[in-house]
Amino acid sequence: MSTDIEIVPVEPGKKLDAFVRLPRDLYADDPVYVPPLDMMVKDLLTPKSNPFFEHAEVALFTAKRGGKVVGRISAQVDREHLKKHDDATGFFGFFDTIDDDEVGKALLAEARTWLRAKGMKRMRGPLSLSINDESGLLVDGFEHPNVLMMPHHKPYQDRIALSAGLEKVKDLYGFRWEMQKLNKRADRAAETIAGYPEVRLREADFSNEIDELIQIQDDAWCHNWGHVSMTSSQAKHFAKDLALLIDRRITCVAEINGELGAMCLAVPNLNEAIADLGGKLLPFGFAKLVYRLKVQNPKSGRLVMLGIKEKFRNQKRYGYLSMAMVAYVAGAGRKAGYEWGELGWTLEDNTPINLLCRAAGGKHYRTYRLYEQAID
Repeated sequence: MSTDIEIVPVEPGKKLDAFVRLPRDLYADDPVYVPPLDMMVKDLLTPKSNPFFEHAEVALFTAKRGGKVVGRISAQVDREHLKKHDDATGFFGFFDTIDDDEVGKALLAEARTWLRAKGMKRMRGPLSLSINDESGLLVDGFEHPNVLMMPHHKPYQDRIALSAGLEKVKDLYGFRWEMQKLNKRADRAAETIAGYPEVRLREADFSNEIDELIQIQDDAWCHNWGHVSMTSSQAKHFAKDLALLIDRRITCVAEINGELGAMCLAVPNLNEAIADLGGKLLPFGFAKLVYRLKVQNPKSGRLVMLGIKEKFRNQKRYGYLSMAMVAYVAGAGRKAGYEWGELGWTLEDNTPINLLCRAAGGKHYRTYRLYEQAID
């Protein structure tokens, strides 16, 4: 390993500028890359702002060569994950480097050493910081702009991960969904559900129903690979952030005999609105952002939550409910001026949900990869 690489610890919440700015420098020549807002990333990495730190330990590192930052990584131990899965697995995230295998090896070795000291036997990632945040490393679909809370990398990053001894553990799919009129199968699903007198589809009352929406999501996905439930404080933080972005017109809930039993929640694609801001809201970015979100309206969105309570999901009668809710959101989205959205992410081996995405007209257009490595 090259001896001219210096690994520098970065304290969470302190002097984060270089850590946050690195991807902007790495992808400055990439015409489709949309950097997230600096303030959002700093909020994520600050213990006082992010309730993830209440049940997790996080270490941040940059790699320097000749005084210049050439890579970054995080390492984290999530006690909520360990409580549920009991698998001695720690995580890494924010894995971004120049096109140099040695930089990647040095950063991953540092993360592995830190996790070993915490008693972990396996390292998995990238998760930045958890599976409920930005997940995976982009390995296919580089020509498309990254959407809200989805990663972007250059093709070399996968090679660097593999050269450091990481192995693929799971792929995550992103589906591009054109908001054109859906196919006959979707129409038939909508018609079937509309004929059930006990089912009512409507917009979500986000401010009053967010707790129930999160509970439905958790109930629907709790058996999925790698799932970790949000804590109460995380759910509140998530709801607060989402409330600033929500467009009720592209949300749908299903009441079944008066009970909130299912939901489909899409949000405007924030990345479309901030694409030219370079991660900065000041001095004029905030005004541009408000205008683009509230007046101009984005033309793209992202489906972030879709779920049916288990007691209804297991009833054959409601087999068309997911498709009917997607059709509801698609119709409302077209009327509101949306042109396309990303459905995802989904697990590569989650056959039912992937079939639903394809049946709704979604095209698998991006792939994000999670890796693992044993810690000796």
